[in-house]
Amino acid sequence: MSIRINLLPHREERRKRQKNVFFAMTGVSALAGAALVLFGWMVLDGYVSAQRNRNEIISRANARLDVQIHEIASLRRDLASLQAREKAVEDLQSGRNEPVYLFGELTRLTPDGVFLRSIDEHGNHVRVEGWAASNERVSEYLRNLQDNGRFVERPQLIEIRVAAQGPKGIPRRVFEFSLEFLMKNLNHPAAGVKPTGAAPARAAKV
Repeated sequence: MSIRINLLPHREERRKRQKNVFFAMTGVSALAGAALVLFGWMVLDGYVSAQRNRNEIISRANARLDVQIHEIASLRRDLASLQAREKAVEDLQSGRNEPVYLFGELTRLTPDGVFLRSIDEHGNHVRVEGWAASNERVSEYLRNLQDNGRFVERPQLIEIRVAAQGPKGIPRRVFEFSLEFLMKNLNHPAAGVKPTGAAPARAAKV
């Protein structure tokens, strides 16, 4: 029976193999880590790129909205200007026809025995002065204005007294009176007329 003795440095060989295995595993781990980092960076870069694209889309949409908002604001200013001009034209048209309606209304509502001396208009406020054959005629005139006036609001008697001098051609005693009322807005539907219409024509008792 023979005994074999290994005189080679087997421990150093084993350590060398272990070291080689360690370096190989370290290299594989480093490559795996680098691959993982690269993959994560690619994923994050994709997210960032997608978000950047969404941001650009939103920016372009906001720019379009800003242009549209500016156009809408400009259209609103133009519309407001046109409405103001239309209102001014309507007011001018209404103001031009108001004297026609006023004289037509007073002519229609003034009873016999009442003579108008002056009509003073300030805006929609009207003051009328005249003579009447009796107090009853003045009361009738007020009732006509109150009940039958299409363009008259809130008539009220200011003063009535015996006239020191009446109209020419009327020798009997007469009463001098003054009253006030408001003209309705001719543009308002409650007035029941269009500003471009014509008032009935009658001879005024003045």
